[in-house]
Amino acid sequence: MTRGAFLTFMRRALLASAALALLAVPLTAAAQGAGKVHRIGFMAISPLDPQTAETQRIWDAFTQGLRERGWVEGKNIVIERRSWEGKAERLPEVAAEMARLKLDVIVAIAAQGALAAKSATRTIPVVALGITDPVGSGLVASLARPGGNVTGLSVMAPDLVGKQLEMMKQILPRLSRAAVLWNPAHPVHPELLKNGEISARVLGVQLQRVEARVPGDFEAAFSAMAKGRAEALLVLVDPMYYLHRTTLVDLAAKARLPTMYGLTGFVAEGGLIGYGPNLAEHFRQGADYVDRILRGAKPAELPVAQPTTFELLVNLKTAGSLGLTIPQTLLLRADRLIE
Repeated sequence: MTRGAFLTFMRRALLASAALALLAVPLTAAAQGAGKVHRIGFMAISPLDPQTAETQRIWDAFTQGLRERGWVEGKNIVIERRSWEGKAERLPEVAAEMARLKLDVIVAIAAQGALAAKSATRTIPVVALGITDPVGSGLVASLARPGGNVTGLSVMAPDLVGKQLEMMKQILPRLSRAAVLWNPAHPVHPELLKNGEISARVLGVQLQRVEARVPGDFEAAFSAMAKGRAEALLVLVDPMYYLHRTTLVDLAAKARLPTMYGLTGFVAEGGLIGYGPNLAEHFRQGADYVDRILRGAKPAELPVAQPTTFELLVNLKTAGSLGLTIPQTLLLRADRLIE
């Protein structure tokens, strides 16, 4: 081989080696990325065990949503689950623990949980689910551009309370007095009450505000409803109410008070009627937000989604025990009938 040919051969060999090295870099990086296990924190309201059929349905929807996007617990994700058990005083402790766990994203349930997570960390992305007024509660700057480390999905449409009252009026055409169970500690309830009173005036219904901050207030609340001669009850969405839904349903049954609930999980426990966001679909969509953040999206740039899928549940057995006939229009609209 001549000296010129040898030099040509060496140049080609060096070029080939450089090309292989360049190709190896992204391949190695991809292999490392594929092997990474992401850590997701999940701040639940309810105690984690035992699960009711309704909470299990919601949890399964969330994990199924993750699997549909390639995230499998025990394979490429770890989910650290903690519960604040509907006790606001436990929130700082649970949120602080989440902040210490070196998580890639925190899923926080309800406005209270999301606000606690936001206070505990400004760097870990937070996906808030089951929130009612993300802007008014201070979670985000705007729905379109949250602007911080929190984004997520709202469960409250502005006219939801009005629609719930309309349905109660269909069931009880002569309805003139209705109680509303609300929690003054909830950041959104005052605004919901204002919207509800506007709709009530149009329907010719007088609303009686009845407070319950803790479960110990329930008995007194129902006594106040009886004194106020309430003919029906509307229970606003609240984590503490949902956690103690069996107690509320039992008290409503004892008082023989037709009750509309903002979350359909009450109906499975014996409540009369529930109209609100489809929580299984809500949590499945929440998995999409988690997926996008794990793939590099910034929560500040992910718009907060408004509810688009609602469900109506009617418990026909409870209606029968109250001597009520549910209008055919509502029966045809119902997503599920419980008999």
